[in-house]
Amino acid sequence: MSILRYLAAPLSPLYGMVVRARNRSFDAHPERISRVSVPVVSIGNLSAGGTGKTPLTLFLAEGLEAAGWTNTVLSRGYGGRRDIDPMSVEADSDSRQSGDEPLLMARRLGPERMVVGRKRHAAALRALAQRPNLSCLLLDDGFQHRALHRDLDLLVLDGVRLWGNGRMLPLGDLREPVDSARRAHALVITRAARVKDRARVEAWWDRHGSGGPLFWVDFTLGALRRWGTGDHSPLPLPGMGSAFAWCGLGHPEAFYADLLVAGQAWAGTHSYPDHQGPSPAGLAWLQAKARDAGAAWLVCTEKDAVKLGPGHLSALELPLYVAEQHVVGGEPLLAWVLTGLARLAARSASADQQPLLELGQEPAADGHKLP
Repeated sequence: MSILRYLAAPLSPLYGMVVRARNRSFDAHPERISRVSVPVVSIGNLSAGGTGKTPLTLFLAEGLEAAGWTNTVLSRGYGGRRDIDPMSVEADSDSRQSGDEPLLMARRLGPERMVVGRKRHAAALRALAQRPNLSCLLLDDGFQHRALHRDLDLLVLDGVRLWGNGRMLPLGDLREPVDSARRAHALVITRAARVKDRARVEAWWDRHGSGGPLFWVDFTLGALRRWGTGDHSPLPLPGMGSAFAWCGLGHPEAFYADLLVAGQAWAGTHSYPDHQGPSPAGLAWLQAKARDAGAAWLVCTEKDAVKLGPGHLSALELPLYVAEQHVVGGEPLLAWVLTGLARLAARSASADQQPLLELGQEPAADGHKLP
């Protein structure tokens, strides 16, 4: 345990009391929950950062759109400071206003596909105003944001760290007690190939979960993109020697391990706090550190790259590559989400236009409850 966590240990019970009281309030007063005219799919977690929500959200957003379910992603825009809130995020937006992950998703998904806002209901209304024919909304990092009704609630659990020591912040990494998992309609285990004991995870879900399905997915680094030119190269990068890896993630060790799994050796690493990255002067310092380690080039994540600008390009002397991450094995999860949305839509139509948000309380035909 770090010294800061040790000093903050007395706050952990108080934090737990506040979280439990807040959840009881939402349970007792459902009128506090705002609703919108289209179904909402939430992707969130119990722990603080680093579970892989962003690539999973992108995978679902792209898969649903391809299947005809037009969608926009809603996010809080953590770390962004903006004068207008909610804010539509486009490819040319400033990450200092939107936050890094929303800008990454906007560049991947295209125009009018990303809205950030501290109040997710207001963000949803903005998304529906700019795209009136939306079929659904995706709520990024939405498990704790109970003020917006969701029709499907996906809980994401990192397969390496799982639920950590089972304690809440600041003694552990949990934002909520593990029993909150019963609100989720499905559990998604990321980095599944690294799970040492799947039976243990299944037992945890049986004890704390809702009885919904459990999905196992992995992430792979499929290619490298040269920052500044956009040229693509295979991974591992041939004939370039060792890399120097850096990132600003909630769980940086996962990125460094993903590089090794992909066969890419690195001579050293440097981690920034989540959502942070180097200034142009800091990038020059990183390059000096890379040279001292014997590395010939730098590599970072897509989330880190969106924070870089012209000043960084001027300071860049070593080649910098961006590792592109993709979801593997997510097809069963996508199919389940599509089936759930289709059932909700069918019930809405068969009930003489009864509001979808009321129909969502019915159990699904396979026994898994929809919210």
